[in-house]
Amino acid sequence: MNDYLVRATALDGKLRAFACITTDIVRELSDRNKALALASAALGRTATMAVIMGVMLKGKETVTLQIRGDGPLGRIVATADSEGHVRGYVDNPLVELPPKDGIVFGDVEKLDVGAAVGDGFLFVIKDLGMKEPYVGSVPLATGEIGDDFLYYFAQSEQTPSALGLGVLIDKEQTVTQAGGFLLQLLPGVAEEDIDYIEDQIKQFPHITSLLVQGQTPEQILQRLIPGEIKFNERVEIGFQCDCSRERFARGLISLGETELQKIAEEDKAAELVCHFCNEMYHFNEEQLLELVRDAKRD
Repeated sequence: MNDYLVRATALDGKLRAFACITTDIVRELSDRNKALALASAALGRTATMAVIMGVMLKGKETVTLQIRGDGPLGRIVATADSEGHVRGYVDNPLVELPPKDGIVFGDVEKLDVGAAVGDGFLFVIKDLGMKEPYVGSVPLATGEIGDDFLYYFAQSEQTPSALGLGVLIDKEQTVTQAGGFLLQLLPGVAEEDIDYIEDQIKQFPHITSLLVQGQTPEQILQRLIPGEIKFNERVEIGFQCDCSRERFARGLISLGETELQKIAEEDKAAELVCHFCNEMYHFNEEQLLELVRDAKRD
């Protein structure tokens, strides 16, 4: 099943819902970061949330999610746009910790993501095309990612929400399933509908177990929401990085003529690596000197 997201409404427009499968995205992020299981799970959950929050935006708007904990993973960053493109990275992708509660490694639900993330803050940065981006932040609730975003929605956006994020990784450290859902209750939802959703959430299987069974995002929402669901949009989602050789060249030029000349003379070359996709851009001595000439013209 290719990665995609569905956007839906229900309960006479008083509930908005999103569900997605992100297996290919998370697998690519894991591969590009050369990440072990813990980092893949943490980054995958964050990227899945970024995709969902990204499609809530309009036009050229973007959202960047940053988890800054004091655990060994360091920063976790994911950026998404309104068209379903996402990229991301984790500072320390090779972290390994004992399984949570002593459970044998291989079940992603027992990976101790909370310990790997640690205490710290969650930042949500929305570039809405204004002079300054919107920045919201909350302390990390548990470091398990899903709980932290639920706390963010409750505190910063004051929106009652239900959320599930999952990444399943096998014993060979390969991402086999990933996805998520978000339900947001708007004013006017009947108490009996709220009770129904709460009961469903309490007994709801882990989302990756449903994906293993072949359940679609549409079917996942149908299990959670009472009554008729209106599926408004299906969005093809995927990894995409906007880095380029030209962008890195501009970054080198911004160092200034003197610094660039020094690099060309002493190092004879420069190799720059994109944080988000690990793409490497090599500039030899001749190319650096050409950038020096460009810096002079600037």
